[in-house]
Amino acid sequence: MADLSSITAVLGPTNTGKTHLAVERLTAHSSGMIGFPLRLLAREVYDRVCAMKGANRVALITGEEKIEPPDARWYLCTAESMPLDKELGFVALDEAQLGADPERGHVFTDRLLRARGREETMILGSDMLRPMIRQLLPEAEIVTRPRFSTLSYAGAKKLSRLPRRSAIVAFSVEEVYAVAEMLRRFAGGAAVVMGALSPSTRNAQVRMFQEGEVDYLVATDAIGMGLNLDVRHVAFASLHKFDGHRRRRLTVPEMAQIAGRAGRHQTDGTFGVLTGQGGEFTPEEIEAIEEHRFKPLQHMYWRESEPRFTDVGTLIGDLESRPADPVLKPAPEAIDLAVLKRLTDSGEVMAHVHGAKGLRRLWAAASLPDFRQVGPDHHARFITRLWRHLGTGRLPRALVAQEIARLDDMRGDVEALAQKIAATRTWSYIAHRPDWVEDRADMADRTRALEQKLSDALHDRLRQRFVDRRTSVLLRKMGKDASLLPVSLDESGKVLVDGEEIGTLDGFRFKPVADARASESRLLLAAAERHLGGLMTQKAGELAASEDADFTLEANAAGRPAIMWRGGELGLLEPGKTLLQPVFKPAKALNGLEGADLSAVVARAESWLESRIEKHLGGVTALLALSQSVHAPPTVRALAIQLAEQGGVAARADVADAVHALDKDQRAAARKAGIVFGALDIYHHLALKPGAARWRSALDAVMTGKPMPDLPPESAVHLTDWRFANVRDCRNAGYRRFGTEHLRIDLVERLARKAHEARGQARDFDIDLALPTSLGLSEQGFDMLMRDAGFRRMPPAKPAETETQPDAAQEHAASAPEAPAPDAPAPEAQEEAPAAAMPGADTPEAMAATAPEGAPASEAPTTGEAAAADAPTDAPASADPAPQTAAVYPVLRYRWVGLPKPGRDQQTRKSRGGPKRSDKDRGPRHDGPKGPPPAPKQKPVQSALAEQLAALTGRS
Repeated sequence: MADLSSITAVLGPTNTGKTHLAVERLTAHSSGMIGFPLRLLAREVYDRVCAMKGANRVALITGEEKIEPPDARWYLCTAESMPLDKELGFVALDEAQLGADPERGHVFTDRLLRARGREETMILGSDMLRPMIRQLLPEAEIVTRPRFSTLSYAGAKKLSRLPRRSAIVAFSVEEVYAVAEMLRRFAGGAAVVMGALSPSTRNAQVRMFQEGEVDYLVATDAIGMGLNLDVRHVAFASLHKFDGHRRRRLTVPEMAQIAGRAGRHQTDGTFGVLTGQGGEFTPEEIEAIEEHRFKPLQHMYWRESEPRFTDVGTLIGDLESRPADPVLKPAPEAIDLAVLKRLTDSGEVMAHVHGAKGLRRLWAAASLPDFRQVGPDHHARFITRLWRHLGTGRLPRALVAQEIARLDDMRGDVEALAQKIAATRTWSYIAHRPDWVEDRADMADRTRALEQKLSDALHDRLRQRFVDRRTSVLLRKMGKDASLLPVSLDESGKVLVDGEEIGTLDGFRFKPVADARASESRLLLAAAERHLGGLMTQKAGELAASEDADFTLEANAAGRPAIMWRGGELGLLEPGKTLLQPVFKPAKALNGLEGADLSAVVARAESWLESRIEKHLGGVTALLALSQSVHAPPTVRALAIQLAEQGGVAARADVADAVHALDKDQRAAARKAGIVFGALDIYHHLALKPGAARWRSALDAVMTGKPMPDLPPESAVHLTDWRFANVRDCRNAGYRRFGTEHLRIDLVERLARKAHEARGQARDFDIDLALPTSLGLSEQGFDMLMRDAGFRRMPPAKPAETETQPDAAQEHAASAPEAPAPDAPAPEAQEEAPAAAMPGADTPEAMAATAPEGAPASEAPTTGEAAAADAPTDAPASADPAPQTAAVYPVLRYRWVGLPKPGRDQQTRKSRGGPKRSDKDRGPRHDGPKGPPPAPKQKPVQSALAEQLAALTGRS
C-alpha cells in the first residue's frame, strides 16, 4: 500500500483510550481497517463497529474466520490477516510494540512499515516504541496519552483474600484450571479466558464476569492485549512463563501490560501477586509499573515479506536475509519457516512442486498456523498429508467433510473440547482458503457451525467445572441475613435456597450436595438451619401417615440392621430381651425433632417393626406360644423353646436330647403344631420362607452385635459360589453346606427321604443322581449329604453278586430276629422315612411338590408357591419335554449305618481312651466333609450269616 497519508503514532500505557480513539477515527472515514494482535480483540471491536455501521458493511478477517460482505467498507483483522492490497481511507495497527516479539514481531514490523491508509494512518502502542518510530517513521507525528486512572501495588494476598472483581493471571492452562478450581470451592467460581478459546466461548465467559454472576476472572496473559474488562485488581499467579524455548521471568513491560488491565477509565486499579505462588515484585519493577516508565525498545524483528519464488533456495534465502536498517534484526526462525524446510527435504512433497506458482502454494501451505500447538515436526507431517492433494489440486470435499464430522462430538471434558476447537480452527483456516477446498463456502459454513457448537459445549463444561451458582448466590445474599433467604422442600426431598439446590433432606438427615466442599457445606448449613425445624416437623407428619411399603429393613453404612424410611436411615435395631423383641433406637438425625414429633416417629417405626416380625417370623411366635402352652407336654415345650431361641431352625444334633425325649404321641403333637422332624434339621414349617430367613438373619445379627449378612436371591435353591461367614449364618438363611456347595434345608430333607425310600428294608441299596443333579448338586456334594444323613458310600455291586443277592437276602430275612438290628435306622428316622416309594417320586417335580412331614398342605415349606420356584436357576429345566433319548445318570451304592444316638459317641470315645476314630466310623458333621470320602477297601464276599454277625457286633 503506498505511503499516501499522514502518520500519527498514539503512544501511552494501558487505559489511555488508544483503541477507543482508533475506532472513532475508523468510523469517521468512508472506509478503513485496524489490525489487532489477537483474534479475540478483533472480534470484540468487530461487534462494536457492527452495532454502529451495520453488519452488512463490516468485515472480520482472521486466519480461521472470514466474514466479508460484498459491500464491506470497514475491516477488523488480525495483524497477520490484514489485506494490504486494499485501498482504504484509514488504517491503524494496534499494539505495534509487538514488533519486538521474537515469534510474531516480524509481522508487526512489516505492517508498521507498509500498512497505510489513503487519508490517515495510526500506530498504537506503548511509549517505549518512541525510538523505533523516530528511526523508522521520522515523518510520523507522536501523540502521548496519559492513563485515565492510577495503578498502584497492593502487595501479596492469599487467593481467599482477593477483593471482588479481581483477575488472576496464570501462564499455563494447568495453572489456570487449578486457580479456577480453588475459586469455585470458596468463592462460587470464576470465569476463564484463554487465547485458545473461541470468540463465542470467550464472550460467554466474560459476560458471566461482567454481569456479576461470578466475581473473579482467571486468564492467561491474553487479557493484557486490550480486552476491556471491569477489573479492579490484577493478581499474578506467577511471575515466570515458558516462552516456547525456556522458562523465564516476565519483563517489566509484560508485567505492566497485564497489570494495566486493572482499573478502567476513571476507576483506579491495583496489582499484586498471590502469596506463596510466584515470588514478589522488586521495588524497581513496582516503581516502573506505577510510573509507566520502561526501557525504550532498541530493535524490532524483521523478515522479508515479499520473497522471491524462483526456487527453493532463493525463497529460503530471502526469508533468512538480514535487514538493511540497523535497528531491525532478522527474525528468529518461525514455525512456518521451520515447516517449509522440512517440506522441501521431502521428495514426496517436492515431486508436486512445479515452478514459481507451485512454490507459492507450498509456502502458503507451510504458513498454516499451528493452532494445535504440536510443534514443527508433527505440524509438517500434517501438512505433508494435505499436500498430497494440494500439490495436484484441491482437498476433496469428502475428505474435509469426514474430518469435520470426526470432530463433531460434544463429549469429553474441558481439555478434550479445547483440543477439538483447536483442530476445528485448523480446518476452518483451510476451508477459508479460496483455492484449497472443493465447495469452499459449504465447508466454511460447516466449520463455523461446528466451532460454535463446540464453543457452547466448552462454555457449559467450564461453568460446570469452575462455577457453583449455589455458593455464588449465598455469598451475595447471606451477608445481610440468612433467614431472609427463601428455603423450600420439593417432593423429591431437595432443599432449595433461593431456587438453588443446596442439599437433600434424606429422611431426617440434611445432606449438602455431593460436590460441596467442607467450607461450602458450613455455608449451606448456616443458610438452611433456621428453616430445618419446620421442614423436619413436616417430614415427621409425612412419616406418621405413611404406608408400610415406605419402610424397609436394610443394613446401614456400618452394616448394622436399620429401619429405613424412603431410603433414609430412621434408626438402628439393638438387642432386646429376646430375639423377637429388638429395641428401636432413633438415628442421630432425629435429634432435631422434639416432643410429639419425635414420639410419633418412634411409635410408627415400632408398630411397623412389630407387624413385620409377626408376619415373617410367625413360626417363631407360634413356637414361643407352644412353649408356654399348659396343654402341651413338657417335652414338647422344651423342644419348642429351643427351636424358638434359634429362630425356628436348628440342627438335629443341637436338639437331639429334646427330640429323643419325645414319645410317639408327643412327636405327633409337635408335628401338629407345625414342627418338621428332618434327618438333619428340625424346623417350623414357616421358618424357611424368604421373609423369615431375612428377618431371622437380621435379628440374629442384632443379638450377636455382628453386621447384617448378605443373603442369596430368594429363588436360589442350590449355591456354588456363595460363601457364608459361618454355620450359623448359613442355617439362618435356610441352607446346609456340603463342601463348597449349599442346598436349601427342606430339599436336603427330601433327598434324605428319597434315600430312605430307595433303601426300603435293605442295608445296601442303589440310587441314581437324577434328582440331586436336577437340583444342581454335584456327586461329591450328594455324597457328603448322604454321609451326614447316616449313609456310607459302597463300591458298586458286582454282576455275579447281583444275581445271587435275592437268595442271600431271603436267607438273611429268614434267619433275622424280629427285633430291629442295632445298625437299623433309628426309630425317629424310621418314622420320618416312608415305607415305600411314591409313584413318580423320582422326578424333581414330584419331590418338590411333596410337603415335609408335619407341615400343613396349604403351607408347605417351599420357597415358592409353585414347584417351578424350587428349581435353581442354573439347574436343568425338568419341566421341559423329555428328549427321545432319556438322560443316563450315575448309579451309586450306599449302606445305611444309622444316625448316632445322643451322647453315645462321646461315651464310647471316652471309654476307649484311644486315638480318634477314622472318618468311616465318625458320625456326620453338620457342614459336610472337606472333600470326597475315601473309597472303601474291597472286602471278600461273605455269607449272609457272616454279614449279620458283623452288623450285630458293629464291625460291618
